[in-house]
Amino acid sequence: MTDRGWVAVGFVGRPHGLRGDFVVEHASEAPERFARGARVYVGREPATVVESKRAGRGRLVVRLDRAVERGAALELPVEELPEPEEGSYYAFQLVGLAVEEDGGQVLGSVQEVEPGVANDVLRLDSGVALPLVEDCVREVDLAGGRILVARGFAV
Repeated sequence: MTDRGWVAVGFVGRPHGLRGDFVVEHASEAPERFARGARVYVGREPATVVESKRAGRGRLVVRLDRAVERGAALELPVEELPEPEEGSYYAFQLVGLAVEEDGGQVLGSVQEVEPGVANDVLRLDSGVALPLVEDCVREVDLAGGRILVARGFAV
């Protein structure tokens, strides 16, 4: 999820203990984002991770150097994100791209990238949902503003 140059890397969840620790909901898959000493932004103001651990069922629990409200977004400015590896991209970069099937049929634009159990899903503004897997997604052209998908996945 992104908002004019900001990317949510998690959300403040329920409290955990009495010292201000909380469960991070929808946490980034990059473990270094919440390592001790890492900086995140809450309300567009910086906060430092003071404590980071895993609790029951592998849930990420952190404490920041200041109090934060439950439900608040934990964000990073886009310019502070490391460059993705060659051929890789961030999910937020796909939002707004046109999606086209082999053969030229336009299916819509990416409205959101929804995390899934087995794979992420591209939700289009046309109501179409496509699995973000190699068999479906043939090409992602960030510079050209489009995603090419194989036929047969849009139903």
